[in-house]
Amino acid sequence: MDTDAYSWAHQRSWYRLDQLVRQRTLSGAESEELVRLYRATSQQLAKLQGHHPDPELVAGLSALLARARGRVLGARSQPWQEAGRFFTRHFPAAVYRAWPWWVSVTALFLAVSTVLAALVDHSPGAREALGVPEGDHSDITAPGGRFETYYSEHPHDAFAAQVWTNNAWVAAIALFTGVLILPAVYVLFMNALNLGITGGLMADAGRLDAFFGFILPHGTLELTAIFVAGGCGLKLGWTLVDPGRRSRAVAMARQGKATATVALGLVVVLFVSGLIEGFVTPSPLPAAVRIAIGFAAEALFLFYVFGLGGRVAAEQDAAAAAPAALPDPARLWLAPAEKALDRA
Repeated sequence: MDTDAYSWAHQRSWYRLDQLVRQRTLSGAESEELVRLYRATSQQLAKLQGHHPDPELVAGLSALLARARGRVLGARSQPWQEAGRFFTRHFPAAVYRAWPWWVSVTALFLAVSTVLAALVDHSPGAREALGVPEGDHSDITAPGGRFETYYSEHPHDAFAAQVWTNNAWVAAIALFTGVLILPAVYVLFMNALNLGITGGLMADAGRLDAFFGFILPHGTLELTAIFVAGGCGLKLGWTLVDPGRRSRAVAMARQGKATATVALGLVVVLFVSGLIEGFVTPSPLPAAVRIAIGFAAEALFLFYVFGLGGRVAAEQDAAAAAPAALPDPARLWLAPAEKALDRA
């Protein structure tokens, strides 16, 4: 290996690492860049050491890495800052980048649920095919029936914890079985089936107002979280089928990291929807107020994803496309490269 040419090829990233180490404060993106460059430079130094390079180059890089190591460890020792970067950068950007997938899942889910509800409402044959027994369903659909008492038969805090756990489990299945595609599709279809059957029975009883009054306050945000989970899971599965220009291993690792980021963030989103379902949905507030609270939570989430997440994604894309800054040739670890230029 020509160590002079090798050091010349990597001098830009070494200089950038030195800039970040010397910088007093770092943004979230700069902290990520610092860690990435530290790891890459460590590998490059190890490779150089196996080919007898100039001792000055090794000493300079070793000193740089020692200072960078202290900065990396210092950055990682602040968990609240890491949590802040996660929720202000990583999570919204990951959800935003997957939006074509989960918006498509949303459209298909709602279409399937609506068709099933219409069939249950109008077709006895469809009810039989879907396993809905004939007869009186007033125990479910009547005022004070099981559909309504489901939201109030348990203490609010216990019910909120129960629905949070259940919805997190459903989202996790949709997210992590997405790599196999069919299991995630099955989970989403079964949820659409349950929603459609319940809606159809309530429509048949002339109680769609009660159905939407109890579903919409928490269901808008809750279902959106499940749609995001399903969409990201299916995107992971499709990456295995079509990795694009990257190798399959690299593409899966990249998308797997994004999927894990979404999984962690959805825990908080589902916690919020669980609080709404536990405390707002069964409350004595007018239906219009309860629905308005649900729509407000949904609007905030969508603004968070498409506003903040879209901006962060655009910044990341711009940073990836921007050329690196020219290095300062006076740096000690660039001396061998300067020697190579002088010899040329």
